[in-house]
Amino acid sequence: MWFQSTLRLAARPRGFHLITDEVVQALPDLPSMRIGLLHVFIQHTSASLTINEDADPTVRGDFERHFNVMVPEDAPYYRHTQEGSDDMPAHLKASLLGPSLSIPVTEGRLAMGTWQGIYLCEHRDHGGPRQLVLTLNGERTRWRPEQAMPDPYRRRN
Repeated sequence: MWFQSTLRLAARPRGFHLITDEVVQALPDLPSMRIGLLHVFIQHTSASLTINEDADPTVRGDFERHFNVMVPEDAPYYRHTQEGSDDMPAHLKASLLGPSLSIPVTEGRLAMGTWQGIYLCEHRDHGGPRQLVLTLNGERTRWRPEQAMPDPYRRRN
C-alpha cells in the first residue's frame, strides 16, 4: 500500500520546532499499517528536517545557538547575499541537516524512540510556510472478520 500527501506547515520563526503531531495527523492511513516506512521530504532549500529530543525545549534552543555559531551570518567569503544575511547560512544549515527523513512504522505508529520527535529546522528569520511531501509505504494489518476494523476517519471524543 502506498499513500502520499502534502502537508503545509504554518510559518514559524527561525529555530527548531517539533512537528511530530502535525505529521501524524496528516497520515489517516497510519493506524492501519502493520509494518512500513514513512518518508518525509521538505520542498525548500533554506529549511531542513531532523529527529532529536522532544521532551526538553532547551535542546531545540541549543541546536539553534550551536548552528548559528557553526554557520555564522555575514561571513566575508559569502557571495550569495542578495536575499539577506540569513539566506546563505540557511542554505548551508539545510544541507548539513538534510531535506528528508525515513521513519519505520510498526503496528500503526511511528517507530521512534521514547524521547524522539520530528523537527522542522527553520533557518530563515522569515521563512514563510513550508511544505512537506509525506510518503507512506507498507503492509496493512490483516483483520479477522470477528474483529472490528478501526476507522481512522472517525472522530474520537
